[in-house]
Amino acid sequence: MQLTLEFGGGLELLCDSVKVHKVNVALEDNEEKLTMKGLLSWVRSNLIKERPEMFMKGDTVRPGVLVLVNDCDWELSGQLDTILDEKDSVVFISTLHGG
Repeated sequence: MQLTLEFGGGLELLCDSVKVHKVNVALEDNEEKLTMKGLLSWVRSNLIKERPEMFMKGDTVRPGVLVLVNDCDWELSGQLDTILDEKDSVVFISTLHGG
C-alpha cells in the first residue's frame, strides 16, 4: 500500500532528517486492511533510525505527538484502529519543544 508519511516538529531527526517519505507498506499475511497500529509497527522497524523511544511508547505514539490522517486528527477516526487506504497521507508532528 502506497502512503505518504511526513515527520515534523523535530521527529524528522529520528528518520535521518528526512521529512517526507513515500513508502510502500506490505500487509501482513493475516491482515486484510492496514491500520495505524500496523503502520506504527512498520515505521518503527523501517524508518526510525535512532531513539525510537522518542517517537513511540508501547504500541502507540508518545504523548505530545500529533497524528493527522489525511489532515484529520486521528483521535476523530479511531486512533490505532484507523484503517488506511491506498495513497493516504499520515503526518506526525511533535508538539514538545525544548526551551
